[in-house]
Amino acid sequence: MKKAVKLEDILEGMEMQFDETNTYLNVREGIVVQVSDEDLRRAEEDEPFDDLYDWQIENIETAIDILENFEDYIRLPTKFDINEYEMMEDFCYSLSNDKDRNRLLNAISGRGAFRRFKDEIIYMGIRDEWFEFRDKCYEKVAIEWCKDYGIDYI
Repeated sequence: MKKAVKLEDILEGMEMQFDETNTYLNVREGIVVQVSDEDLRRAEEDEPFDDLYDWQIENIETAIDILENFEDYIRLPTKFDINEYEMMEDFCYSLSNDKDRNRLLNAISGRGAFRRFKDEIIYMGIRDEWFEFRDKCYEKVAIEWCKDYGIDYI
């Protein structure tokens, strides 16, 4: 049986993903867990891991549970599922001032778009507006993901 999960936990899990990490929702317990590729590799080995720190052992035990009970876990949307460039572009088009809109659209053209965008929103004093916009986009992705997988959220 799937347990309801806090939407806030899903959002945090989506934002805290890095290369070589995997973030999952344990639908049985309604919690978000994160394990590294290394933890998953170690979990597949037959080698003892009692020489590790407690937190490392916990991570490997989580990885073992994921491997042994994969039907209880659903991987959260990754950065490849979340198009942050598109979010930046949508934010640009949401600006009512033509000059500001065009300035940001120019900033996101070509290589270095993310860096230039960040610099421009700071310079223009609209950084907070961007993060509010971005948070709403992430929330929309999380809600759609929950609907797709029949996950109840609170």
